[in-house]
Amino acid sequence: MANTLYLPQAGGTRLTYEPGHAAPIELPTAPLKSRIAFSAAHVVADPFADADPINNGQIDWEGTLAYRRHLWSLGLSIAEAMDTAQRGMGLNWERAKELIRRSTAEARAVGGGIASGAGTDHLVPGPNVTLEQVEAAYEEQCSFVEEQGGRIILMASRALAACAKGPEDYVRVYGKILSQVKEPVILHWLGDMFDPQLAGYWGHKDVNAAMDVCLDVIRAHADKVDGIKISLLDADKEIVMRRQLPASVKMYTGDDFNYPDLIRGDEHGFSHALLGIFDAIAPAAAAAIHALDNGDIKRYDALLEKTVPLSRHIFQKPTYAYKTGIVFMAYLNGHQSHFRMIGGAEGQRSVIHLSELFVLADQAGLLVNPDLATERMRLVLKLAGA
Repeated sequence: MANTLYLPQAGGTRLTYEPGHAAPIELPTAPLKSRIAFSAAHVVADPFADADPINNGQIDWEGTLAYRRHLWSLGLSIAEAMDTAQRGMGLNWERAKELIRRSTAEARAVGGGIASGAGTDHLVPGPNVTLEQVEAAYEEQCSFVEEQGGRIILMASRALAACAKGPEDYVRVYGKILSQVKEPVILHWLGDMFDPQLAGYWGHKDVNAAMDVCLDVIRAHADKVDGIKISLLDADKEIVMRRQLPASVKMYTGDDFNYPDLIRGDEHGFSHALLGIFDAIAPAAAAAIHALDNGDIKRYDALLEKTVPLSRHIFQKPTYAYKTGIVFMAYLNGHQSHFRMIGGAEGQRSVIHLSELFVLADQAGLLVNPDLATERMRLVLKLAGA
């Protein structure tokens, strides 16, 4: 049959598969109310740019902004210039500035929600970097986001992780930056499974001790902290921290393994969302939160439970390579005409990984046009020699 694929599997076998059996997802037509939902959005590479794609990958600006308009149309907000956009992993600060400028202006034009990452990635990490230099780097990036009229997501700093002598250095740097920002920010605690250079963040390798330092910073500056996104892939740790936050401070889950339970919450509270996987599963995410708005927990569970195997697959080790799966989903669904990435990151996952991703996406109802997705999967298989 026309849609039949012969997908390579581990061990040299093939899976005969025909997609298109899952029911289509009914998209919401009203704004989302019960949870704030940020999708950390990817960038679309320009495959025809006459530039080194590894060290000087160029961005297709219209394709990138069109995808953001798609996410906004579903009621999601954009977390801009984050690790999903390959920040610090192909997207440098100079290009991130252009991305933030363009996306913030587009958000203003269409009425979409947006917050942008401000960090220190233009400062090369090293033991000789000073705390003053880290502070100056944060100040430069925060000022730029504020100049665009945007909200700040205060990203974790590789430079700070490299030069900090202990927890007191984190307290000092974050205290100074938070005392200067104009509006409350979203803090971002990114685990070393996403970025190995952030090991021992907050001055401790022990997560509980690190959490205590982070909570001390938040409590001391609660009026300047809208919330915190933690990406530790540990639901229990997130719940423990969520219950200790000041009442005015939100928890934004960054747990791409356990997000359905964390967003649904319990008798003590819930997490909002700031997730890379919401780029790949945007229709299901928006529809599920809309169901939650209407008190339909059964539909919420049914929609998101089917996406968890896909998310766990996309974010499997090495976790930092998840961006490849995110962009592959956008390619399968026709949001971009090619499967190329800045930095050549399309090569960070095997064709066997992508084949399983295809099946899991189909089973979750996330292949919008199965015929198109099949055609594109077939092209990828041919390119791989399958």
